[in-house]
Amino acid sequence: MKRRRRRMGQSCSGLPVAVIEEIILNLPAEQALCVCRLVCREWKAVVDSASFWREKCRREGLKPRTTDRKTRDWQVFYWLSKKRRNLLRNPKAEENYRGWDIIENGGDKWHIEGMFVPHPDETVTKCFVTSYFPCMKRQLINLQKEGYSLALLDEMQPDIIISDWYAPRWDCGSKYEICVELLNHKKAAIQTFRPEPVTFPQWNDQQWNQMTHVFSDYGPGVRYVRFTHGGKDTQFWAGWYGIRVTNSSVEIYPAEEA
Repeated sequence: MKRRRRRMGQSCSGLPVAVIEEIILNLPAEQALCVCRLVCREWKAVVDSASFWREKCRREGLKPRTTDRKTRDWQVFYWLSKKRRNLLRNPKAEENYRGWDIIENGGDKWHIEGMFVPHPDETVTKCFVTSYFPCMKRQLINLQKEGYSLALLDEMQPDIIISDWYAPRWDCGSKYEICVELLNHKKAAIQTFRPEPVTFPQWNDQQWNQMTHVFSDYGPGVRYVRFTHGGKDTQFWAGWYGIRVTNSSVEIYPAEEA
């Protein structure tokens, strides 16, 4: 009986480690973690190794942007890269105002229009337009509901990258504002990004501009991201001559990617 227990603690297949790794690499990552890792100690060691996840990343084309750095945890890098997506709903005004809470609706209120000038991303064909009194809208992102665990948020603290595109109308001055906050479970701010408003004069080139920011090393406790933006025109013209916004994003990146 004693000898049988010792054999069971060894490799359950008798295969070389390289062969075991190749077998598991050809399986879905969820199966590797939830099934293969539980087979025996040798299989667990393969799945837990940095080399396994580094090779998994290589085969699926997941590469750190900064090649001069070493990725500290390839398993975390893999999962964050696979989950990376825009957490904001309806960022390009394709579904009317779905997903957005209108918190200020001044003048002739928010409006949705096509493009005056093409956006750098050709897939963006609509934008949200402000009026002659402040127009602001907001989204609240629950990071746990989006699939990010408390351990990941508190211990790994992946970078949270925000981006927003805004443009004036050529024949009217306008003002753009943005505020993005990282909130705790009580929705109190842990970190805030609130740059000075951007003001455009009348008779401008009406080109699209990008606002970006990276939240990093923000400490434990982040549970929500609150994204607020908007603006107005500066000449109080009836209609929709104010700032235009579109293609906004909030994404969770591996820290090595930022």
